[in-house]
Amino acid sequence: MRRPLGVLAGLVSAVALCPPITAAEAVTADEAAMSAEARCRVSVAKPRLNDTGKIESTATRRGCLQPALFRIRILRAVPGRDPVVKSGATKEGPITLAQPCKPGTYYAFATDYLGHTVRSKPVKLSCSPTQAKPPSSGTAGTVGTAMENEVVRLTNAERAKGGCRPLKHDPQLRAAAFGHSKDMAAKGYFDHESQDGRDFMDRIRAAGFSGGTTFAENIAAGQPTAAAVVQGWMESPGHRQNIMNCSLTLIGVGAARSSSRYGIYWTQDFAGR
Repeated sequence: MRRPLGVLAGLVSAVALCPPITAAEAVTADEAAMSAEARCRVSVAKPRLNDTGKIESTATRRGCLQPALFRIRILRAVPGRDPVVKSGATKEGPITLAQPCKPGTYYAFATDYLGHTVRSKPVKLSCSPTQAKPPSSGTAGTVGTAMENEVVRLTNAERAKGGCRPLKHDPQLRAAAFGHSKDMAAKGYFDHESQDGRDFMDRIRAAGFSGGTTFAENIAAGQPTAAAVVQGWMESPGHRQNIMNCSLTLIGVGAARSSSRYGIYWTQDFAGR
């Protein structure tokens, strides 16, 4: 069988796309569903002080076939029973909560009511402005490499055809995207989930990006040029949907070279504010 030139995978919360498999590798629909459901997981970022001075945490649910109410709570650690200071729920997509800051130790808890739960590490917040990250900024041409900015330019050219405004190249999203591409290239894997268990929202928040209401990620490997990878994403319905989502306003592109047969690993991280 001819080796594919590259592979692609994209996420809007929990959408993953995989390359074709041979007949010998095929599994039944039931087996595939069971395997996919086994990968169902939730994640939650530890609370942090955002650029508006509020306590913020984001939870995501991905790889899950069954819909479920997904709830996140921010709690304050105190003697006795810890009070919930903020709570919210959704049936789809990531969910972000923001709460006015009061000095103390906080943690976040997320559950999807199907038995998938996760608790963040606690963090002590002083509510000092020095704990807040500066707001994201930047435009294409001032962030990233020339090759990464060419991906931004080509992506915006495609968006213009659908009436979407151009995406700005954000330095924090670029840091998250490049970090993931570099990690995949160095360790020889291809997945939205890092080998340390982090998902794309964990990486975005760890890079210092705050706020946002909509997020997505596209990854690819093996395409030799910016034009080739954007074309590949545009020819894949899930990836095209991410690129043509007009509610997204910011992008980060990271490309990292590897000695593996794939050559270059690509990541696009998107956010809407």
